[in-house]
Amino acid sequence: MNVADYRILRTGAGFMASEDRGWIAVAGQDRADFLQGLLSNDVVALSPGNGCYATCLTPQGRMTADMYVFAQRERLLLDVDRGATAGLRERLDDLVFTEDVRIEDLTAGSAAFGVHGPRAREVAAALAGAPAGALAFGGHHAFETGTAAGWVGRTDDLGIEGYRVVVDRPAREELQRALTAAGAVAVERAAGEAVRVESGRPAFPIDMDRDTIPLEAGIADRAISFDKGCYVGQEVIIRILHRGQGRIARRLVGLTLGTLDGAEPAPPSRGAAIFSGDDEVGRVTSAVRSPALNGIIALGYVRRDLAEAGGAAVEVSSGTRRAPAVVTSLPFVPPSGGAMG
Repeated sequence: MNVADYRILRTGAGFMASEDRGWIAVAGQDRADFLQGLLSNDVVALSPGNGCYATCLTPQGRMTADMYVFAQRERLLLDVDRGATAGLRERLDDLVFTEDVRIEDLTAGSAAFGVHGPRAREVAAALAGAPAGALAFGGHHAFETGTAAGWVGRTDDLGIEGYRVVVDRPAREELQRALTAAGAVAVERAAGEAVRVESGRPAFPIDMDRDTIPLEAGIADRAISFDKGCYVGQEVIIRILHRGQGRIARRLVGLTLGTLDGAEPAPPSRGAAIFSGDDEVGRVTSAVRSPALNGIIALGYVRRDLAEAGGAAVEVSSGTRRAPAVVTSLPFVPPSGGAMG
């Protein structure tokens, strides 16, 4: 990882291509009511220019995707992991019966960058022509720069203040020039991953997948409305919270790794086993070297008792050996720039 790029994300405004994102537009008079019954957050409450974070669940309460939902004037735009886009589009299509709903996958024709850091709002404001403090989480604006027209929306997806900037694909290079002119600096993805893991921000499908219940990943406060009506998977969520008093078998935690023979171990691979004594108690999902903490940190799922114990000593597979680690509460590094927790 380029430490200079990391410093830019922590002190300025860095941008990187959002090649892992896709976009589905949902239009028609019934669009909000249609998505209200499928997504975990309150879509009906969104007015144009606002947005929210949400999940799409199976009837068993497992995630098929997470997304940012942006309410535009004539449509709802779903910003979703690119690998989940086709499956989500197919599921939405299958559930349209008599509703006035039109669904379009915009991924192939779009290009995007993420802009992150404490000065990212200045870059976003310069593009959107809006006051620097006007873009709260989920807020978004249309913009034009030269011949490039698109939109910018606040996502905070690295756990620090951050924005998605999307244009038609032919305008990609022009957008890149506009970001640079507005004061953003191109950074490598590895620096963004370091910030994301330090922030304890799980990503789909890396730290969350089709076996994940949102409560396990610690995203309920951001992704679930407990005041809206029914949606697919709600029964499982409510059962866990009320009948089970919120108890789940596993929970996403931080892991702070120690040294092996006095040397820093390599970051464990995704899927590396976590042990308590001789018992396997979980798996690593993400791992990086943290510049802020000057060591190796990871995200992973462990048994509930270890997650709740605080500071539990475990071991993590590292090649043919096991590195000592401590279960750590998230985030490793507190959010800055008013990022949504």
